[in-house]
Amino acid sequence: MKYSHLVWHLFQELIHYIHDKINNDPQLRNIWVEGEISNLTNHSSGHKYFTLKDSRSQLNCVLFRNYIDVYEVRGDYKLMVTLLRRKGVGELHIALEVLKRKLHSQGLFNADHKQSLPQFPGRIGVVTSPTGAVLQDIINVTRRRFPVDILLSPTVVQGEKAQYSIVRSIERLNTKEIDVIILARGGGSLEDLFPFNSEEVARAIYRSSVPVVSAVGHETDLTIADLTADVRAPTPSAAAELVVPDKEEVLIRIQGDKLRLITAIRNQIETQINHLSHLENRVDARRVTSILDQYMLRVDELTFRLKQTINRDLEENTNTLQSFMSRLNAISPLSTLKRGYSIVLHNSEVVKSVKQIKKGDALEMRMIDGRIFAKVK
Repeated sequence: MKYSHLVWHLFQELIHYIHDKINNDPQLRNIWVEGEISNLTNHSSGHKYFTLKDSRSQLNCVLFRNYIDVYEVRGDYKLMVTLLRRKGVGELHIALEVLKRKLHSQGLFNADHKQSLPQFPGRIGVVTSPTGAVLQDIINVTRRRFPVDILLSPTVVQGEKAQYSIVRSIERLNTKEIDVIILARGGGSLEDLFPFNSEEVARAIYRSSVPVVSAVGHETDLTIADLTADVRAPTPSAAAELVVPDKEEVLIRIQGDKLRLITAIRNQIETQINHLSHLENRVDARRVTSILDQYMLRVDELTFRLKQTINRDLEENTNTLQSFMSRLNAISPLSTLKRGYSIVLHNSEVVKSVKQIKKGDALEMRMIDGRIFAKVK
């Protein structure tokens, strides 16, 4: 205990010493520091907290006092900023804007490519870190609203390897039977969110056959993953609320639809009953029977007349046919043959004169019951 107390006392003395040194150094009274602003926070007190950084280092800053100081409670070093002047746009921002324009020109942000979310998903895939609070937030929201199966694809969401881990997770979930993917992580600086601003992640989202909801960072952060995703949510909890319906609201909607359906059926039945009653009042059954009897008599009459016409026409056509047959028989060669005549043919031509033949010709004589072949001598 005495040793711990001694260390604590010496630590405070060290911080106090550094505090005095910084405040008494005239070279640190009025300096300009050039760097890229990151992690900007607007505090409710009116103070602004941010980080100035370059490619090699970074410096914590606060805009509310006019000198560099040390916060003795925690020993944090901050540059107390009195004036800010815009020097230009950071290299990271420039690269990000160039990539946005490239992907936009290639159609990765087009609305007509975005997929609709399923109304009642049965299984949700989640791309996030297994150790962060994001996963638990999604589980809590879905469990409260409409319990569904959640398939986690453990993912590195920060650091140099994060973008490749995110791509693999999205591709892996596309091979599973899931209805929607939530890509999520908590807030962070522009550097922290760099993997979600990468071209590889954007193209993996674009290629996904499963709808992707992007829930990266807080509401003020907008990444390339947000622009490419089918739906963007400001936070992981909001993404869970977008993906999963509220069971209470669903039950209320079902009850309302049920009441409207019952009412519509009852109204339809009542309308049909009224219509039948109206028809019964307008129609006299005896009159309908009388009209039907008259039509039946008319049908019988027409049937009788049709039969007479058909018989008469058939008889006339039969007589005409017999007359034509008699005429044909009168001039038919067969009739001539029956009377004892024959037909003489030479080379399949009828011989009408002896001048058509000569000695030695082969002749054919057709009788009524056969043929005779002969030779002219």
